[in-house]
Amino acid sequence: MNTPTNKSSNATANSITREKSASRDWWKSGTPWVWLNAGAVSISILLVVGLLVLIGWRGLVHFWPAQVMLATYQEPGGERIRTIGEVTRSETVAAERLREAGLTLDSEKEEYQRILLKVGNRDLLGGDFRYQIDDWLVDRSYPTNLLVVERREWGNLYGSLDSVNFEGREVSGEAAWQAFQAAEARAQELHAEIRSIEKDEIGSVNYQLERLRLKERGRELDGLEGPFEDIEAQRKTLNDEYAVMQTSLVKLYEANQRDSFTVTIMDGQSITVPFAKVVRGYRPNSLNVLQKTGLYFERLWEFVADEPREANTEGGIFPAIFGTVMMVMLMSVFVTPFGVVAALYLREYAKQGVLTRTIRIAVNNLAGVPSIVYGVFGLGFFVYFLGGSIDDLFFREAQPAPTFGTPGLLWASLTLALLTLPVVIVATEEGLARIPRSIREASLALGATKAETLWRVVLPMASPAMMTGLILAIARAAGEVAPLMLVGVVKLAPSLPLDGNFPFMHLDRKFMHLGFHIYDVGFQSPNVEAARPLVYATAFLLVLVIVVLNLAAVRVRNRLREKYRALEH
Repeated sequence: MNTPTNKSSNATANSITREKSASRDWWKSGTPWVWLNAGAVSISILLVVGLLVLIGWRGLVHFWPAQVMLATYQEPGGERIRTIGEVTRSETVAAERLREAGLTLDSEKEEYQRILLKVGNRDLLGGDFRYQIDDWLVDRSYPTNLLVVERREWGNLYGSLDSVNFEGREVSGEAAWQAFQAAEARAQELHAEIRSIEKDEIGSVNYQLERLRLKERGRELDGLEGPFEDIEAQRKTLNDEYAVMQTSLVKLYEANQRDSFTVTIMDGQSITVPFAKVVRGYRPNSLNVLQKTGLYFERLWEFVADEPREANTEGGIFPAIFGTVMMVMLMSVFVTPFGVVAALYLREYAKQGVLTRTIRIAVNNLAGVPSIVYGVFGLGFFVYFLGGSIDDLFFREAQPAPTFGTPGLLWASLTLALLTLPVVIVATEEGLARIPRSIREASLALGATKAETLWRVVLPMASPAMMTGLILAIARAAGEVAPLMLVGVVKLAPSLPLDGNFPFMHLDRKFMHLGFHIYDVGFQSPNVEAARPLVYATAFLLVLVIVVLNLAAVRVRNRLREKYRALEH
């Protein structure tokens, strides 16, 4: 007979058994691993987002117009130095380190706060930045009349505006700032006209003159004797146009050099600067938040849409953006058909045996080859062999100067197409393998040939997988730098690969790339402190370009997937 105590013990034991059984079932169901994977993915997403926020903040804050400080800097026992500049950052430095640098310290403090001031005026002071001890900066103020001038050469100019020479008269006092703004606007208009004539109109004439020279040289190589009247007539017309443009250009330069302004900089010097050298001038201490926001977006747009200057440490990066996007698009055009054809052959036509398995292993191994190896191959095969042969056959008149026998956009795109080819092949093969055999058999049963079945049924259904391979290829190709240094990328390309001169797209030209621009600015710049924020800003922009390219491809893939989902089921 069971006592109440025994019944209670049995109930407890049964409860424990059920809990253990439920726990075992829970672990066997895989639920803990689902949560573990979800947690790992969430952490990874947070890390990626945090990294992007850090890069974006460090880069984009550079374009905000910072306050300019006026202070007196006095070392213990030293002279008082008038200082003007922007506080860039601060750091804590040990006193022993300062003594080793030759500074005399009059206190027993073990640590000092050191700030980095952007003082500008590099042509006059020898450098854009100065480290100064925070305790030795006294009489700090932020006067509203302090002027910041972004110049086309020598970086920023800091000082106080004394007078403006505008339209033949000198303006000083309170009216000087209004005259400065009017003269600056006029100088910007003149500069835009000069750039239009130099880059577009004169550039087009020079291009046509060069084409005439090559045409004349080609006739001479064919054994014809000159002079050639048609070529001479065209050359005379172009030279007359050039003379008119040159006259207009001289007048514009004279008008642009006429206006100037005088400022007093931090060491007391009074200097005169022509407005022709000014990009923009502003008084940051007098701007409100709305005005600073407008100036911020103006500077940010200049960074995105303008050309670089001052060894790529100032100005914009539009040529690099353009070159990156065009190279990726050309690479996509080259790699997609080759990758799809190779995958079709391996999956649909090749006899599945040792040779086919060996080819697949080789394709997979190619995906792990260092990218610089592809660059060396592209330089040797595409540039020297293929490009040199094209020059011998079609561009004899231009030799010994190479046309296609030198690194350029075409060879860079082909090299990256070769680099990303394994990714497209593998992704397309996987997509072909997922298509049910019954769909192929149904198409063949209705009288379609194998080629028609592949073209009208199999390939459309495999298009989402093809787009997946293309997305992966774009993501890798857009960030590659090492092979591009050998097959077409340069520090500064004066002409874009796409312009208004026939044949409009010049695949033989060198180009700029965001990845190489980051390397050049970050590791080859003579002005490290000025280049540092641009490295972050360019890296952030490169990520945005890759995201935009991938989102466009993802959108196309999703539409194709929705279109053929019913057939897959």
